Formats: sequence, structure tokens, C-alpha cells
Amino acid sequence: MAAFVLTTVLSCTPDSDYPAPPAPPVGPEALEREDSRRKILWFDASANFERLSYPDSIMYYLDLTRDAGITDVVLDLKPISGHVMYESRYAPQWITHHSGITRETDMDLVRFFIDEARERGLTTHFSINVFVGGHNFHDIGLVYEFPEKREWQAINYTPDGMKPITELKNKYSAMLIPSHPEVRQFKLNILREILQTYDFDGVILDRVRFDSIQSDFSPVSRRAFEQYLGTELERFPEDIYEWVDVDGEPERRPGPYYRDWLAWRTSVVYSFIEEARALAKELDPEIIFGNYTGAWYPVYYEVGVNYASQDYDPYGEYDWANEDYHKYGFAGLLDLFTTGNYFFEVTEEEVAALNEEEIQRHEAGMGTTRDFWYSVEGSARITREVVMGEVPIYCGLYVEQYDGHPDQFVRASHMCREMSDGLMVFDIVHIINYDWWDVLAESTR
Repeated sequence: MAAFVLTTVLSCTPDSDYPAPPAPPVGPEALEREDSRRKILWFDASANFERLSYPDSIMYYLDLTRDAGITDVVLDLKPISGHVMYESRYAPQWITHHSGITRETDMDLVRFFIDEARERGLTTHFSINVFVGGHNFHDIGLVYEFPEKREWQAINYTPDGMKPITELKNKYSAMLIPSHPEVRQFKLNILREILQTYDFDGVILDRVRFDSIQSDFSPVSRRAFEQYLGTELERFPEDIYEWVDVDGEPERRPGPYYRDWLAWRTSVVYSFIEEARALAKELDPEIIFGNYTGAWYPVYYEVGVNYASQDYDPYGEYDWANEDYHKYGFAGLLDLFTTGNYFFEVTEEEVAALNEEEIQRHEAGMGTTRDFWYSVEGSARITREVVMGEVPIYCGLYVEQYDGHPDQFVRASHMCREMSDGLMVFDIVHIINYDWWDVLAESTR
């Protein structure tokens, strides 16, 4: 999602117009503090590849981060390519970026980042992109570079038939098969390895989801779904849905097992998060276990994710939910939940005022309507309603959406802090490119 923009690495620390804030609470005890209001800044692995390759650059940007009022930092250790940013026994280490930049150091930059962040009073989290293993725009990653892993890629049921996701070049993420046992074990191995190697305060899982409503129709998922049902399907994929022509345009027509299929997909995601949490807590009982999702709950079923409380039952309210859907709400498994409230419109009233030409949304599962949840305020409100207080929520913003509109970004940040337990900002690359450190500081005050 972040732009692949690299800047010159600086080795000096400028004076800031804003004094450093008091050191924030660090570690899981911060969640128990009534005055804890996390302000989280994400460091994407690809977009920040060069600036995270040098110790003086890391220190420089952590200084700016602290001075801007940020309390928590998230270091991406497994980008969408499936490579990792450290020396691993399981996954290839990303040494040379596709922009041509090569890391030339024997220093453990991950450990250095943790130590320097802690020295500045920052709580440290790492993130991993889970069910993804390639970048379709650059033809790189696990499913491109390792023939034995090509069978891990998702199969999408499109109007043109079954398509491996690497053939769908309109999608930049080469998503994997969440129900594939080898995929799941591979991701758990990486999670275990990071937790055993580094002393982070928390982990935030990302892309624990299916690609879209069209995914995944692989033989692996068919077998797993039939096992879930306790019966074999007579017509696959038509028993799930089929494509029909309506006035010259393809539309999905749900089959007899459509809602069961949607519930099963959420069970796949739920069970992985359950396993990941158990593993994390076994290795470090004090670890802050978190997850990121988009915040547009009424349509997020399309990617197989139910981030609600199990006490929230969408059956009867939404036509896509069956009686079992609520069983796979995973809010109760989390210590921290950060959401993408990725809309330029801050208030619900701003959405109502949009016209058709102004509605441009590109995140997974988003639609093109003027529903209230397509705003920072509305998406935060509906997230709070379905999570039902089971986990602290940190509403997040995608900075690039506010390019040229710093005042709107500040308004959106304040709305996030008003409607949730704090703020998440994605990504530092945009703060750097726009030179928005003063804007970020205003957003955190």
C-alpha cells in the first residue's frame, strides 16, 4: 500500500520545535493504565528499506518520531513479498530491494532498532504480513522465486474462470491459501522465530485474510470446506456461487452453500489467530498480541474476516451471515486491535455529501456507496459497536490519502483519538515525504 519512495539518508538530528513528551508506558502494562492513549507509527519494510539500512538513519527518524508525540512504533519484518528483514531459517532474507538498494552491513539492524526505540521511551511492536507471499507488480517473492511454493498461491474464481493470483496483475499482493496446512505452519514458524530471537513488546499481525470474495477456490480449500460441512459438494464452485450475465455485466449468484462458505472462511482466519496467540503467549506471556484489519465491517466478510466480539451476532442484520458466523469473531483473542479507517472523509456528513465521481476506494472489500461507515467517524463507530469493548481499538489513517490536505489529516487524527483508544498512522514514509513532522505533532496533541 505504501509508495516505494526512497530519500537521502541523513546522519544528523535537527532541533525540533516540539519538546519530547514524557516517556510513555512500555509493554503490556500500558494497556492497563487508564491514561494510556497509544499513538502508533508504522515503519513499512519496503517503503523504508534504505532509511532502515543505516544506524544513524534509524536514530534520526526515531528522534523525530519521539519528538512528534508518538508512543509506539511498528517495525515491519515480513513484507508482502514473503521475504523477511532478518536472518531466518525459514524464509529468504531481503538484502537487495527491487529499487536496486542493497544492505551492506553485518549489524543486526532489528535489534538496533528495538534498543534505540526503547532508549527513547517508545513501545516496540513488529508486524508480519501473514497470508501473502509475493508482489505482483514486481514479480518477486516466495511464489515467484520458489517453484515448490507456487501451489501456495490463492486461486480466484473470476468471471473468466479459475485464475492463480499471480496472473491477476491488477492485484499487487500475491495472496496465499489460508487453509493450506503448509502455509499456516510456515507462518507460525516465522512468528516463533522472531519471538525467540528478539525482545519486542508486541506483535501486530497483518493480512490474516483471504484475497477477496473470489478467493480461495483451490482444491485445498474445497477439501477443507467439505470437511467442515461433513459432506461433499456436487457442484463446485457453483454450490458456492456462480457468475451470471446481467445486462452484459457479470454478477455473482449465491449457491446453496454460499453463507456456509463465508462462515467457514472466517473460521479459517479465527483458528489461525487462535493458534498464533497461543504460540506467542507460550513464548512470552507478557507480549502484546495485536492484529490489523480494515474498519469497514459490513463488507469485510468478503475477505473472510470477522473481527467482532463473539457476543455480536450479525445474523438477521446482514444477509451474508448465517447462525454460525458470530462464533468466529476474534476480538476476544487480542490485546490490541488497530484498524484502517482509510477514508479522506472524516465525518459521516462528509460521506453523505459525496457524488459518484468523488467516490474512489481501493482497499480490500471496500464498496462505492455513500454508507456512513465510509468515513473515519462512521467506521470507528461501527467498529466499536461490533467489538463491544473486548479489546482496545486504535483507529488508523493512511497518510497518503491526505496528500496536500494537512488540516484534514489533523481532523481525522483527532477523530480517531476521540472515537477509539488512540491513533495509528500508516506510514512514516509519507510523513517524511511530505515533511509533516509538525503536522504529526499537532495530530498527537
